[in-house]
Amino acid sequence: MTWHTGPLLGWDLETTGIDVETARIVTAAAIDYKPGDSLDALPDRSRLWLANPGIAIPAEATSVHGVTTEQARANGRPAAQVADEIADTLAAALSTGIPVVAMNGRYDFSVLDRELRRYGLRTLWQRLGGDVPPGPVIDPYILDKQADKYRKGSRKLESLAAHYGVTLAAAHTADADALAAVEVAVAIAEKYPQLQVHPEQLHVWQIRWAAEQAANFQLHLQKMDRHAVVDGEWPLIPLTSERKVRAALADLAERWEQMAKSAPDLGDELLIDEPTSVQQLQIERAHTYRKAAADVRDVLRTGRVPHDLMTDAELEQHGTSEATS
Repeated sequence: MTWHTGPLLGWDLETTGIDVETARIVTAAAIDYKPGDSLDALPDRSRLWLANPGIAIPAEATSVHGVTTEQARANGRPAAQVADEIADTLAAALSTGIPVVAMNGRYDFSVLDRELRRYGLRTLWQRLGGDVPPGPVIDPYILDKQADKYRKGSRKLESLAAHYGVTLAAAHTADADALAAVEVAVAIAEKYPQLQVHPEQLHVWQIRWAAEQAANFQLHLQKMDRHAVVDGEWPLIPLTSERKVRAALADLAERWEQMAKSAPDLGDELLIDEPTSVQQLQIERAHTYRKAAADVRDVLRTGRVPHDLMTDAELEQHGTSEATS
């Protein structure tokens, strides 16, 4: 049976950031989709969640999905309950063979995985009783890049929707994105008959395609940044010991950055001719936080200690920060 003519579960998350190790769920949607359904039937088959992520939602994230920290704290449910219910919803579909459609699925599945682990809840793997990544998953991002490799332009959901003639009225709201992801995936299958296979077969193909696409993109990025790394695992980036350490360091850097921002506003410190002893302490403390955070970010990017902490031999090997920046 080909997957695009049967029931599907569209799924999407909106979060606090782009790093799967530190991002928290803000909103989510799961939509039971059956080909030929009218739009009027979809609200009865949709599940929506608003979570209180437990941390401040960065302004950059709010500008994308529209949910502020205040709204999430006032109206959102505990993050652990939301993550648990989302996982149960996905497991219920996958356990009966219904494919889950997720745009750039490695992000959403990995964020959910980290949230479940963060709160000591069973992972999606454990709920499905297996030791392999959950499936079948259908990812329109992977499918489009494989079927139309050389097309120029963006491959974000909004662009794919426009390209395949799918209406996306409210981009970056979880329910609209979940529905659009399903409709785009179905449109891709209709345009490219070679993708009209059993969902388990397509899932296996996508694992290989995702790895190949990531490797090619990494080579492209390394022309500009030799340290660039692109995850090739799909649909779930495994949580390794190295990723645990990187997540802890990234969280530490973020905390230091927030502490520097939360220092009292002294205006342009360069314009303070004679700061008081308290002001001087505040300035120095904010500078220390910013410098420490920048050093950690540099370690995460390069895998080396910062230049100002290198030994003479290391400086000779790697050069000065000016020479390598």
